[in-house]
Amino acid sequence: MKFEIKGEDSGSKARAGLLQTGHGEIRTPTFMPVGTAATVKAVHFRDLEEEVRPDIILANTYHLYLRPGLEILGKAGGIHRFMGWDRPVLTDSGGYQVYSLTERRKISADGVTFSSHIDGSLHFFSPEKVIDIQRQIGADIIMAFDECTPYPCDYDYAKSSMKLTHDWLDRCCSRFGESTGLYGYEQALFPIVQGSTYKDLRRESAEFISRAGMDGNAIGGLSVGEPAGIMYEMTELVCDILPKDKPRYLMGVGTPQNLVECIALGVDMFDCVMPTRNARNGMLFTREGIINIRNKKWESDFGVIDPEGNTFADQRYSRAYLRHLFISGEMLGPMLATLHNLRFYTDLMDEARQQILQNTFAGWKMRMSEKLARRL
Repeated sequence: MKFEIKGEDSGSKARAGLLQTGHGEIRTPTFMPVGTAATVKAVHFRDLEEEVRPDIILANTYHLYLRPGLEILGKAGGIHRFMGWDRPVLTDSGGYQVYSLTERRKISADGVTFSSHIDGSLHFFSPEKVIDIQRQIGADIIMAFDECTPYPCDYDYAKSSMKLTHDWLDRCCSRFGESTGLYGYEQALFPIVQGSTYKDLRRESAEFISRAGMDGNAIGGLSVGEPAGIMYEMTELVCDILPKDKPRYLMGVGTPQNLVECIALGVDMFDCVMPTRNARNGMLFTREGIINIRNKKWESDFGVIDPEGNTFADQRYSRAYLRHLFISGEMLGPMLATLHNLRFYTDLMDEARQQILQNTFAGWKMRMSEKLARRL
């Protein structure tokens, strides 16, 4: 994998880059739609390719390991062939799912024992096994196994958890180095910075994973309930330490406003379920603010969903019609809303990139940030 910085904004720490993988180029900053189980919910792959047009999507190790399972993925020739997607894929290691399965898992120095949310069966993830699983899945970018701490989290627990994540990273790197990809293209391993909301721990963790010398680095353990200001503070601190010549991936973030703020701090890659999950509940993101399409105020609004939107959904259907679909419980409503939100995120990243290349990002961010948080 190769990363090249194409431009930087003098009024912020934002940068535009190009990340080359075995399945094509990724223009940064970039947003990855979440395709947890090898599908982006409510979106046909045709529409994903032609309307949303992301450079990369995300899938999840934990979920794919349980279903359809590694045997099926191996027989298919890896995740790209399995789901008919020939562009880059990143797999999360399952660390966040371990975090969310509080009542179903037991953590030790060796790894994590957990029970499946599907049938209750017991499983064990070690750092080595997580690398082996992701080799079998075959994503272009794979993540190191980590423990994601909750918020709030006391200092002693955050520190011991960070140390465990670092120990696991050493084991992940060893296993990654002694193994190879299975499907004829290279994979890249990204370590994950932890340390909760403590500056000294975040600094220590960022320095530790930087020394691992991997192709890129991720920032985890944020957007788990902490105030946005703290998230920005931790992100800026870590970005100032992580190698400049490697892509920086902020995991699980976030709102459109979060994205433009964190791009200004030096982040290159994002993922979040927000555009898809919120769309299924009737929340639409637009350049003028946020729409709850279920509200009665849209009942007789025959204007298009988003005058500046770029999908056929934006250009063809009215807000009144979309509201009717949601109120009537029609599946088409969440589908159109999801399509709109994902393309909005893609367009936002494209626009941010152009502003960086023109060295006008800082002023654009100030104007956009205020509008993106507005409720219409």
